[in-house]
Amino acid sequence: LRTPVTAVRITRTSRCGGEVVIVGRVRHRTTNLGASTAGSDRLAKDGEHLMGIKRHRRLFCQVGIGFHIVVLPDGKITGVHRVDRYSLLEMSPVERGVVTLFGVRSGLFIAMNSSGHLYSSVHYGPECDFREQLLANHYNAYESAAHPGMYIGLSRTGRTKRGDRVTPTMSVTHFLPRL
Repeated sequence: LRTPVTAVRITRTSRCGGEVVIVGRVRHRTTNLGASTAGSDRLAKDGEHLMGIKRHRRLFCQVGIGFHIVVLPDGKITGVHRVDRYSLLEMSPVERGVVTLFGVRSGLFIAMNSSGHLYSSVHYGPECDFREQLLANHYNAYESAAHPGMYIGLSRTGRTKRGDRVTPTMSVTHFLPRL
C-alpha cells in the first residue's frame, strides 16, 4: 500500500531502494516494492500527475515580431516584445486540461467575458478558467472554459483580439509556454 504525500513543492526527486526522497521540504514515502506499476501508468496517461502543480511560465505568441502576454497592475492585458516582469504567469490546474492564468507581479487573474474580451480580475471566478489544448505544431491554444469556442489571441501589433474572432487554426492563438 502507498501512503499519500501532502502537497509539497518538488524541486528534485531521487530513488533510494524502496524510498522516494523529495528534496525541498523533505518528506519520505515508503513504497511496496512488490506492488504493480499499472496504477502509476494509468495516472501518467491521464495527466493527473500535474494536478496541483503550479507552473510559472511566460506565454509567447509568434505573431508579428513575437509577443509575451503581460498583465499590468492597472488591469490591462496586452503583449510586449521584450520579457517583462509583468509577463510571468502562474498556470494553476483546476481540473484535467483546464488551467487558470494568474499574473504573478500584478496579482490579477486573466479572464474572458461572454463577448470574448480579455480582462483581469482580482478574484477567481468561472471566467478565469481556460482549456489548454496542445496543437500539432507543439504550441498551445487557450479556450475559455466558461464560453466554449472563444480563444485567447494577440494581434500582430500585440493587442488582444476578441475571443469570438479567432480560431485555433490561426497563428494568433498559438502560444508557447516559456520558462
